[in-house]
Amino acid sequence: MTGEPFTYHVPDAALADLRERLARTRLPDQAPEAPWTYGTDVAYLADLVAYWRDRFDWRAEEAKLNAFPQTMVRVGEIDIHCLHVPGRGPSPRPLLLCHGWPGSVFEFLDLIPRLTDPARFGGKPEDAFTVVAPSLPGYGLSFRPGQPRLGVEEIADHFAELMTRLGYDRFMAQGGDWGAFITTRLAWRHPERVEGLHLNMLPVRRDLSGRDASPEEAAHYERVSAWLKEETGYQWIQGTKPQTLAFALTDSPAGLAAWIAEKFRSWSDCGDTIESAIPRDRMLANISLYWFTGAIGSSFHPYYSRMHRPWPIPDGETVRVPTAYAAFPKEMVRPPRSLAERTMFSDLRRWTEMPRGGHFAALEQPDLLAEDVRAFAGTLPR
Repeated sequence: MTGEPFTYHVPDAALADLRERLARTRLPDQAPEAPWTYGTDVAYLADLVAYWRDRFDWRAEEAKLNAFPQTMVRVGEIDIHCLHVPGRGPSPRPLLLCHGWPGSVFEFLDLIPRLTDPARFGGKPEDAFTVVAPSLPGYGLSFRPGQPRLGVEEIADHFAELMTRLGYDRFMAQGGDWGAFITTRLAWRHPERVEGLHLNMLPVRRDLSGRDASPEEAAHYERVSAWLKEETGYQWIQGTKPQTLAFALTDSPAGLAAWIAEKFRSWSDCGDTIESAIPRDRMLANISLYWFTGAIGSSFHPYYSRMHRPWPIPDGETVRVPTAYAAFPKEMVRPPRSLAERTMFSDLRRWTEMPRGGHFAALEQPDLLAEDVRAFAGTLPR
């Protein structure tokens, strides 16, 4: 079973409605501090809204998405959308590629060709992957109103079944953000299925500071404490009262853009300007997908389930699948290797310190990420 072929087309009426709503945007005043001190800068958002309304070409971004083979696969009660792109090489290795929040499959449009057709980018055909890049259930094109909400645990099981239905008994998995949690859970729960796990964020527990921490680990916990205080307000709202927030962001495209753009600025290696790391059109394509699908509220559910459940890997358990980590310098939380090996990954074979890049590695540094995934795969048996 390979699923139903899929092409995405936003109706012209939806595009017109978006432009009309953007034209009616009512902005707040700018607080009397430096821009971005209290969140999204008003002047930046005013410019972004004007660009989105008058110059952004959704049809061009839509065409880039539709240039990739896409399929819909029914798993349980969810129709899972995915890019399913065959590799160009003698024996492409299957790779499950998982995004997070506030991302989407638009993150991967520059990364996927570097994985499926490495010869086109100076690599070797024998290093090619066949990529399966699903939209997370509840996100983008894997969302329908009223469908069941899934947490990390259920998504991991759904993706294991997705790969079965696409014909892949064994495969590699790669992820960042929620994608890192999902692929880590999948590797723990289905180790016989996962040949190797590659991560650009490490989902290491944050509540172990009193458990025989080394000086390096203690310093990490201090950084995590500061990050939890200043940067996780969104997690508490999305993890406790997601429905309330969903009203505002489902009704106001400017509000949706402000909520998401601030994360692209805070979490990327962009200095003070998002567009120095992430193209504006690609960021707006990502935000537009949330808007057109109405999926922002459902996308919050992994936060709610994470706050109301135990850690996805049971206490005392570790992931025994061969694992690699690409350590991008502007990632939000970067635990030391000793902590990752002691608490979560018992076969951590590769640790790459990247020269640049942040949380959105596939968007910011697709060449570096693809190269590291290929290098790790080269160490694994066929």
